[in-house]
Amino acid sequence: MKKHLYFILLLTFVVSCKKGVSNHSTSTEAGIQTIKKSVLLESFKHKPSATPIISVHRGGKSIKNHPENCLETLQYVNDSIPAIYEIDVAKTKDNQLVLLHDNSLERTTTGTGKLTDFTYQALHAFNLEDDFGNETTFKIPLFTDVLKWAKANAVVLTVDIKRSVAVETVIDAIRAERAEDVCIIITYNMEQAQKAYKYAPELLLSVSARNEKELNWLLQSNIPTENMLAFTGTRLSQNDFYKQVQSHGIKTILGTLGNLDKQAETKGDVPYKVWQEKGIDVFATDRPFATAKALGVKK
Repeated sequence: MKKHLYFILLLTFVVSCKKGVSNHSTSTEAGIQTIKKSVLLESFKHKPSATPIISVHRGGKSIKNHPENCLETLQYVNDSIPAIYEIDVAKTKDNQLVLLHDNSLERTTTGTGKLTDFTYQALHAFNLEDDFGNETTFKIPLFTDVLKWAKANAVVLTVDIKRSVAVETVIDAIRAERAEDVCIIITYNMEQAQKAYKYAPELLLSVSARNEKELNWLLQSNIPTENMLAFTGTRLSQNDFYKQVQSHGIKTILGTLGNLDKQAETKGDVPYKVWQEKGIDVFATDRPFATAKALGVKK
């Protein structure tokens, strides 16, 4: 009798567990179905005659007394022009997410050594330097502080995730701050794009579409076009390629940073307008003020 009662209790426990798993699974599926999409999926759709967008490379480069990947620099640029900001997210020894482009500290701070050898607290001993070697009083910022600033100022960030950091870790930080409506995740190939989309289908992704082959890969993938912002490279493509991308409702980004910025500077900044007419929606530049002036982008 006791043995019979034991099996009845065991069966009841197993059935209860199965029901619990089933309910959890249903809840998860419902969560995926009702997931709140970032507003950027709609606001960053290509629209003819839309105002061009300035994307500030590394949050601002070659600005005297204002270092790259620096919160104070973001604020400084944002005070003058409307823009979005490309930033680099890396990880410290104690797993804090911070803004830094290089693996080491030498080029942009008063410190030396690898970022991963320092805790975030230890980094407070160093100051950021501008591109001309001038030391400032600014510190390496926490990613969470930059997210808070972006939300408070309704500023969009394009987030470049360094190799030392898992994309899931960065997305979790964005979700923790409820900053999905101000963040775009940068990916460099199809594998990265699919991984990011699988983990965060609610977010807008910057995807590599430098030619028709890469564009077709994207169009044939499981990633909806509404989740795509097409980075077309740092060189000019065939004239009709940009219109082809835009025909799918996808905005185009041209990386003018580097050679194209220099080319524009030597020609009185006229090329920026020419490139816009070719079909460029977003200009990723090291010269945000000059680019904004040339394109008539004002606060």
